[in-house]
Amino acid sequence: MGAEFIDFLIADPVVVPKDQREFYSEKVIYLPHCYQPNDDMRSIAETTTTRSDFGLPEAGFVFCCFNNTYKISPREFDIWMRLLSQVDGSVLWLYKANQWAEQNLKREAERRGVAASRLVFADKLPHSEHLARHKHADLFVDTFNVNAHTTASDALWSGLPLVTKQGQQFAARVAASLLHAVDLPELVTTTEDEYEALILHLATHPKKLESIRQKLRKNRLRAPLFNTKRYTRNFEQGLRMAYDLYHNNNQPEDIWVQESET
Repeated sequence: MGAEFIDFLIADPVVVPKDQREFYSEKVIYLPHCYQPNDDMRSIAETTTTRSDFGLPEAGFVFCCFNNTYKISPREFDIWMRLLSQVDGSVLWLYKANQWAEQNLKREAERRGVAASRLVFADKLPHSEHLARHKHADLFVDTFNVNAHTTASDALWSGLPLVTKQGQQFAARVAASLLHAVDLPELVTTTEDEYEALILHLATHPKKLESIRQKLRKNRLRAPLFNTKRYTRNFEQGLRMAYDLYHNNNQPEDIWVQESET
């Protein structure tokens, strides 16, 4: 924030790695897994919906990105359009922010040789129903400058794998942090070429993608990301350590929270 009155930033070693530490004015409370808290009691609605209920094709690969449309830049959009061109019958399922964004994205798809009809836009739903509709997608594809944050944890909680490109700044490293915390580091890429190649590989190798899905199902309730009590213990320990510094009249300093139990 660059503000002297803010003492601490909550982070983790992925979103604020050592080689980026100098760019933060705050002292950092490093949590051991992921900075982002998640509620492991969120309900996923039991629905009998089909893809066609959401305007999706019953057959064909569904790429999904429910990020706010302001996060989409020409860099990832170019890649998504190339992927649609290479994966027959595929569609891109996006969040419906407003009519202007929808019109602009459809126009940009046409300019890249992709029919506007292959972009499908999702309306707002109650949260449990929104989580449930993730089952109709095959793979979540992330944005670059600002990653999926809540939308990433929604996808992973719903059992939908996500591919991200890890950037430099905090906002561009969040999805990588989540994936590490759910033990899926193989879905984190560092270049646009790696990102595109991995997505294409998963979209054209269903057995590989299914193995990733199975790993996510297994990790969902045992990995740190969705263990709310574990997160809370670590977060509270960080706050106690910060308060102890203040109480003992010491200046703020970086804090590394070490777990005493799992």
